[in-house]
Amino acid sequence: MAHLIRHKITNKLTNAAHTVSNKSQAKVSGMFARMGFQAATDEEGLGFAECDDLDYDYRQGMQMDVLRGEEEGGDAEGEGELDGDSHYQRDGKGPRALKSGGSLEEEKPKITSWEAGWNVTNAIQGMFVLGLPYAILHGGYLGLFLIIFAAVVCCYTGKILIACLYEENEDGVKERVRDSYVDIANACCAPRFPRLGGHVVNVAQIIELVMTCILYVVVSGNLMYNSFPGFPVSQKAWSVLATAALLPCAFLKNLKAVSRFSLLCTLAHFVINILVIAYCLSRAREWAWEKVKFYIDVKKFPISIGIIVFSYTSQIFLPSLEGNMQRPSEFHCMMDWTHIAACVLKGLFALVAYLTWADTTKEVITDNLPSTIRAVVNLFLVAKALLSYPLPFFAAVEVLEKSLFQDGGRALFPDCYGPGGQLKTWGLGLRVGLVVFTLLMAVFVPHFALLMGLTGSLTGAGLCFLLPSLFHLKLQWRNLLWHHVFFDVAIFVIGGVCAISGLIHSIEGLIEAFRYDIHD
Repeated sequence: MAHLIRHKITNKLTNAAHTVSNKSQAKVSGMFARMGFQAATDEEGLGFAECDDLDYDYRQGMQMDVLRGEEEGGDAEGEGELDGDSHYQRDGKGPRALKSGGSLEEEKPKITSWEAGWNVTNAIQGMFVLGLPYAILHGGYLGLFLIIFAAVVCCYTGKILIACLYEENEDGVKERVRDSYVDIANACCAPRFPRLGGHVVNVAQIIELVMTCILYVVVSGNLMYNSFPGFPVSQKAWSVLATAALLPCAFLKNLKAVSRFSLLCTLAHFVINILVIAYCLSRAREWAWEKVKFYIDVKKFPISIGIIVFSYTSQIFLPSLEGNMQRPSEFHCMMDWTHIAACVLKGLFALVAYLTWADTTKEVITDNLPSTIRAVVNLFLVAKALLSYPLPFFAAVEVLEKSLFQDGGRALFPDCYGPGGQLKTWGLGLRVGLVVFTLLMAVFVPHFALLMGLTGSLTGAGLCFLLPSLFHLKLQWRNLLWHHVFFDVAIFVIGGVCAISGLIHSIEGLIEAFRYDIHD
């Protein structure tokens, strides 16, 4: 009993000392941060959001010696009753179990660098490569260069985004003090607007995820319409049928039922790509090299930029992916080989497909295939699109629910889940409404390439180019060399120009398509 009382008093004094120290350091660091691009340390966030998730993780790391003392104290019952100390508990739960060495036990299984690379490959080698030949149609050799350039830039911004998760401690050792893209954005806007950056990133993520769902519905209707041109069914009607098959997504509680199909779908997509390339190679003697231009279509090419950028977007989940790797030190190597492979495969696929069909290249390249092959290939692609839809849909639902309904008492609306964890009726209605919204967008804007270019210019450039470079300058300014600053500023400027021009021309293209009733 005396040991327990002495331990509680020591624990309280330690916590009070850390709190005073953190608040004072946050005030001093905040003064320097207002003077320009200064490294926003973890202590700044601690001074203004003491109950935040990062604060919890930071304090657990600071008090390992106290936790280790608890484990070695011998009195298991006394150790488990320190319910007055909020630093050892979270959401009413006690401290996590400890391994024999005193380190916190891992709650989730870690993944290897090969598994992480497979996830990145799935993100940047998905169905949207079908629109890359259309980008070559309007960009020529410059379009090929942009496929390479976008791979290099997206690889670099992915690395610097992960660098923003880390800060150096007093010993000069880098420690992971942030967990997500939202945490990085909030750290950049602290102390004056500690939650503004997170809101901006959440809005961009929701737009990109919902637009991805819309594109899956659009491409499903497009593929089915062109696979069976003799059927008296329009592309919009095919989109409605596809959405009817997607309504069960509103009842999803997790992705266990869907994840088992992801590997099969990805392998099927690679097989389809190989079939398309094989058909193109069979017509190599007819390739129209003279059609590949060195000049660009000024009105159409900015749309091609958005298409190319959108095909490389993976920054949204990179912080979570790196945090779950067994060896985070291999993250840079993993990013290198995945983006090199994507660059080579995308470049070859786009060039070979364009050389085969030249000026008749369509927005979805499989529509150029002969009718005997097109139906089979398109049916596989439709199946893949429908099975891929739940992933971005569920991610968008999670972001919306956490932001609007479950934000720790700060949400705008009441919780959409009941006491037992069941989804309330009106919450289910909102999910169904989101599915119907994706259908309406696909019906009224059935233009795959224009929507893809619009999304890439609006959110892809922001999440892949603008925000990572800006955050890197803000959080790591003190540690950057001159060439890092040059790269970040150049990427920000080039990304901004491409985003604005692509957005304007994509909107102009959509207006023109509606005005003259242009179909894909």
